[in-house]
Amino acid sequence: MGFADSHCHIDLPDFDADRDKVLEAALALSVNKILVPGLSLSRMDKLLSLKRRYEMLDICAGFHPYFLHEIKPSVWPQYLDKMTAFIAQHRQHISAIGECGLDGSIDIPMAFQIEVLHAQFELARRFLLPIVLHHRQSHNELIRMIKQAKHQHRGVIHAFSGSQQIAQTYIDLGFYLGIGGTITYPRGKKTRDAIVDIDLKHLLLETDAPDMPLCGFQGQRNSPTQLPKVASALAELKGISRDEVGQVTSNNYKSLLSSGSIS
Repeated sequence: MGFADSHCHIDLPDFDADRDKVLEAALALSVNKILVPGLSLSRMDKLLSLKRRYEMLDICAGFHPYFLHEIKPSVWPQYLDKMTAFIAQHRQHISAIGECGLDGSIDIPMAFQIEVLHAQFELARRFLLPIVLHHRQSHNELIRMIKQAKHQHRGVIHAFSGSQQIAQTYIDLGFYLGIGGTITYPRGKKTRDAIVDIDLKHLLLETDAPDMPLCGFQGQRNSPTQLPKVASALAELKGISRDEVGQVTSNNYKSLLSSGSIS
């Protein structure tokens, strides 16, 4: 069965020098599916090119909060129109909307972030796609927007960190929780405590490479080759085998993306 990395930025320049080798090494470790988030309109052509080159990659289309500084609110409708046209043209290659969301730690006005996220929920609704959501200091507002959007095509809360109550709220709204290197750190106790009793059927594995290195690898480039270590950490936390973690989370990955598949 292997493993599926539900969040990996393999398109970033960090991997330009050795992307082939990294993906070959990941495949050798049974990491056979990788979901690559979209970050901005300007990066979509590269994502599409990578999708056509590497069968193991699935790609998203979206506007990440961190990259909204590239867009003046006055011209946002033009960016949205161009992204909508891109998705419509390449719909058979797009597996999800995102990475999008709300981040309370950056200097992008929250009102603009909310406007952009609302538009991306509309893209997910229009194109019948799941959505990949980013959160930081924003759980309450994000949950409000999910409820308001009445999103029907599932999604994943990337790099989930929070309480068991928050976790259950997202699950009840139809979302998977993305579990990555955070659970390998002592400071990740709150998140480990939250997910220890959550059924594996609600979880996805992720690396967020090249960011979010695992404990013991601080300062190094993260890689999808680290995903089996995340699986081992989750298996230890739950007292089950790594193979079971891989099988169930890979099935979850397929289920997530099949909710937006087209014939």
